[in-house]
Amino acid sequence: MRPSTLSYIAFVGFGVFWGTWGAALPGLRDAGGLTDAQLGAALLCVGVGAVPAMAFTGRAVDRFGPRMAGLALVALALTGVVLAAFARDVTTLAVGMLLIGATSGSADVAANALAGSAERVTGRRVITLAHAVFSSAVVVGSLGAGALSAATGSLVVTFVIAGSLIAASGAMVFVAGTGFHPLRGEHSAEPRRRLSAALPLLAVGVVGALGFASENAHQSWGAIFLTDELEATPLVASFAPAAFAAFAAATRFGVGLWTGIPDRVILLGGALLGVLGALLLAIAPTILVAVTGLALAAIGTSVLFPTLLSRATRDVDDGERGRATSLVGTTAYLGFVLGPVYVGFLSDALGLRGAMVGVAALCLAFAVLAPVVTRHRRPIGPPH
Repeated sequence: MRPSTLSYIAFVGFGVFWGTWGAALPGLRDAGGLTDAQLGAALLCVGVGAVPAMAFTGRAVDRFGPRMAGLALVALALTGVVLAAFARDVTTLAVGMLLIGATSGSADVAANALAGSAERVTGRRVITLAHAVFSSAVVVGSLGAGALSAATGSLVVTFVIAGSLIAASGAMVFVAGTGFHPLRGEHSAEPRRRLSAALPLLAVGVVGALGFASENAHQSWGAIFLTDELEATPLVASFAPAAFAAFAAATRFGVGLWTGIPDRVILLGGALLGVLGALLLAIAPTILVAVTGLALAAIGTSVLFPTLLSRATRDVDDGERGRATSLVGTTAYLGFVLGPVYVGFLSDALGLRGAMVGVAALCLAFAVLAPVVTRHRRPIGPPH
């Protein structure tokens, strides 16, 4: 099986989990008897568990190859089932979320490294396409989990069914990746050298954090904005994250399939669209204008991190790809975790509309810094 196919399968499982997770959070909160504040504190444990796991997974990926993505997905599926079955208070829920963070962080690094290897071999934007598959699977997982919860009334049943799909994708990646090591590729016979670009990769991760923070800020606060600022009903407010995910998936598919667009155009254009979307949202007088702003933000921000990761790791030897992906991904993930928190603090001080201006500032900073940290990187194209 081709590495690109393996990476798409891995991202299907990864997306199904996070779609299920988002839909199941209210049920998990109720099962644990948590207040919203306690749930927010518990959710921070996901980031606490993910960051160290992401930091240490790269070396294992370089040694064991795509099997690590398969193992991580199976572990993620099992952890979700265990959490749904045994989390009954804030302590058990927090511990479960630490494990969710660790297993999902490992799967994230391993799957992205696999996509990066496939991209180097094929000359196609496999990372962007894989993230498009992820966004699509999030939508499917969320809708499926909602339907299962409504039909069965059981979080455990929901996670068992979703977990079976996730574990199946992990098993496929593990079995298909056991007989070969595509992450080493044509350089497998050469002695491995230490990463000589750790500092530049770290700088890429910091800029990636700006992109991730902007993306997750819109995704996490869109529904709240419609509710608080425009008095949308819960049903109408639910269109905010759904529209964001749909436009993100469509944009990633389009950019991934059309390799004729230069990376620098994607990075600069995406960031400026993110600025425009956030500012339009900040001044939106109606729900339609607000959703349009969210759509523009989704189109812009959804391609920032995949393109940045692709460009930054394109010239890294395959034997070191796991560590390079881990360094960039771990640093950028901090933005994913802190983006919604950033909006929360700004909202307290300036209101939600003022906070959206702050999100626009993040995108503007990305537009300024991305060309600097990706200078002298080889563009996408057929392998040489």
